[in-house]
Amino acid sequence: MSSTLASVSSARSAEVQQQLAEIKSRVQQITTGRDREPTLVAVSKYKPIADIQACYDAGHRHFGENYVQELVEKAEHLPKDIHWHFIGILQSNKAKLVTSVPNLDTVQTVSSQKLATALNKNWAEDRQSLLNVLIQVNTSEEDSKSGLSSDDAELADLARFIVKSCPRLYLRGLMTIGSLSESLSGDENRDFELLKKTRDKLQATLKEQEIDGWGEDGKLVLSMGMSSDFEAALRAGSDIVRVGTGIFGERVKKAT
Repeated sequence: MSSTLASVSSARSAEVQQQLAEIKSRVQQITTGRDREPTLVAVSKYKPIADIQACYDAGHRHFGENYVQELVEKAEHLPKDIHWHFIGILQSNKAKLVTSVPNLDTVQTVSSQKLATALNKNWAEDRQSLLNVLIQVNTSEEDSKSGLSSDDAELADLARFIVKSCPRLYLRGLMTIGSLSESLSGDENRDFELLKKTRDKLQATLKEQEIDGWGEDGKLVLSMGMSSDFEAALRAGSDIVRVGTGIFGERVKKAT
């Protein structure tokens, strides 16, 4: 590598690490005093391996990808103690490929029994831990977004199905993307409040039916909040935030 390229690479790594540190500082300011520290997932969609490695070198371990093939390729070349989160639309026929990632931690976008069944089938029995899953809820009811309706009986049915019929999966919580208008409103985010209410209702249902083996300490975690609204999400009680642009900068979509 030429000295010019090396300096560019070094400058880029320093930039990413500085932005990561700033995001982590903002997270800490909001959540100091919580019983459980929230998880910051660095969303590395379309970003090069070097950017992810820079975050890793700064001590970060949780990363999120939206596309199966991109996740598989990056995971192959990056350290094996990274915790990968899949946060994109996942078709059941891609379950075998995504579960082939040895350090896959969580699939955050489960919204059907068909997908849960496929993930459970392909998660090898000899894996040291269960595969964490979150049920995606379409809180904004937008046709462009995936997920179950917050008031749909199918949501409780899916939660029961995962807990009782998918022994290799662990139902850890709920996830939403939310609408852009709510994200930019500056007021109380109705998507976040709705996900909290949905979580509380689902927890009550599972407890009433004496269904055990889900959540953390009897509570389903919430994954909500991205670069533009993660602080509002944390103030609303989010346990997981997914930040991409705030850490890595604007994305340049790959040519198709």
